[in-house]
Amino acid sequence: MKPIGGLLTVVVVALLLRSTALSALAARGVVLDVLSFAVVVWSLRHGENWGSTCGFALGLAADLDAAHWLGRHALVLALMGYAVGRLGRTLVRDSAGTQLVVLFVCTLLHQAWSAAFTVGASAVTLDSATRVGLSAITTAPLGTVLLGIIRRVTGHSLFGHAALDSGSSS
Repeated sequence: MKPIGGLLTVVVVALLLRSTALSALAARGVVLDVLSFAVVVWSLRHGENWGSTCGFALGLAADLDAAHWLGRHALVLALMGYAVGRLGRTLVRDSAGTQLVVLFVCTLLHQAWSAAFTVGASAVTLDSATRVGLSAITTAPLGTVLLGIIRRVTGHSLFGHAALDSGSSS
């Protein structure tokens, strides 16, 4: 079963959150990276193929929404979706520690990539470095807590068991 309907829902919800509720928080200095959160969760759940598809679709839609260089978010989110999907085969995906680390690293990379385009050719400023760090520090724990709440409310694993990729059957 292909999760196309769910992918479209994730893209629309993430973009709506980013442009409405989370933009008000960003104006006050609290940056929650809903794009990297959505790609990480989708990649852990569906693997590298659907993870990179989600990252590309979400990034392209975010690029169209923000009226800047087309492909800025799409490239990094597609690569992130692929990498997290590949790692998701061997990680304990339901572990809060794993989720925290993966969300922290992915948010840090996505925000650093975005800051590099914002600053341009000049050196990275202290303000942009602070924003990148603050985003990673806030997104990772809040995302981990949100995933824990979803797991408690639904009563079952959101990600299932890690599929071990055995190349040969002995």
